[in-house]
Amino acid sequence: MSELQAGAPRPTAVSRREGRTLVGLVRYFLKLGSSGFGGPIALVGYMQRDLVEERRWFSEEEYRQGLALAQTMPGPLAAQLAMWFGFLQAGALGAAAVALPFVLPACLLVTVVAILYAQYQGLSVVHQIFLGVGPAVLAIIAIAAYKLAHSTNERDPLLWAIAVVVCAVTALARTEIVWLFIAAGIFGLLYYGGGLPDWRATGALSLSPSALLGAVKGFAWSASGSVGTMGLFFAKASAFTFGSGLAIVPFLHQGLVHEHHWLSEPQFVDAVAIGLISPGPVVIMATFAGYLVAGVAGALVATLAVFLPVYFFVILPGRFLRRHGEHARLVGFIKGATAAAAGAIAGAAIVIGEQVITAGASVAIAVAALALLLQPRIKVPEPALVAAAAAVGIIALR
Repeated sequence: MSELQAGAPRPTAVSRREGRTLVGLVRYFLKLGSSGFGGPIALVGYMQRDLVEERRWFSEEEYRQGLALAQTMPGPLAAQLAMWFGFLQAGALGAAAVALPFVLPACLLVTVVAILYAQYQGLSVVHQIFLGVGPAVLAIIAIAAYKLAHSTNERDPLLWAIAVVVCAVTALARTEIVWLFIAAGIFGLLYYGGGLPDWRATGALSLSPSALLGAVKGFAWSASGSVGTMGLFFAKASAFTFGSGLAIVPFLHQGLVHEHHWLSEPQFVDAVAIGLISPGPVVIMATFAGYLVAGVAGALVATLAVFLPVYFFVILPGRFLRRHGEHARLVGFIKGATAAAAGAIAGAAIVIGEQVITAGASVAIAVAALALLLQPRIKVPEPALVAAAAAVGIIALR
């Protein structure tokens, strides 16, 4: 039996009727990777809006399964969810086919920016753009977080309570805590699923993390010299960091600046800014940092190392999730975990707001962006909004 037949579910009647194909998914994620601004929270919101609500290529339940998987496994959130959709269409091959167009545009763009940055010893315009783009991105994130929470929790007060608690904890702790997702999932398993599962039936899933971590270590240590050390570092950052792509920032800061001294503090701040204002997943900042450490080879190794663990964390447990996806206990686990995920994303939005709302001008940009996105008459494309905010930053916020 082929990889597609064994590893992925058959398309539903709705998806066939709407014309979902692997080529169509590749085109969509190429566009999203080229023009999807706002970081992981906004990107998962775009996927829900475009693939579930508008195109109806995937069901709400399939989306929730992917979100629960992405939140409870290590690695960047948006990249995992993108690979999940590819996996649903064509198994392991589909996950890889979707990952490349999603990551490649931002990788090329950030590499070019890194070359200019290194050539001119820093780009002050990056900071100016960030001052303008940050508040606009916050407006995009706020809308995405609300829509996600509303669609996930619906009218269930218990799920809303889980989301509120996790939101508050995330905002206060200023980081996403994976144990909250797991605890919420276990609660959902018990409350909605009718009790504890037979753990012997889930043994295959428990093997996935150890198998992946072995692959990560083998990949990283196979290289040599500073590039090999850097590859190991970025692979560990991806494989051991839970939460959205923003959760990886403290890990990278500790390693890049304090442990290995590869980047200075200002360089790291600029790398984070580049990740936030560029399209695609925010962990593309690894490409920028990799170039500053070891040139083009460093950019390629860093990019591969940070996304490779994500791929395995999707396809290994993904098979189990699809095979037992209708089991009452698993459905209950997903309900609890996705409620926690919605809360964590809202909490992360609060933390981001504290970072980007720094003056009256920031408030004005955020309010204006929110008003434009919410007005029903004309649909304002997010890339156009981000471009306008960047122009304001360059012209007015020097």
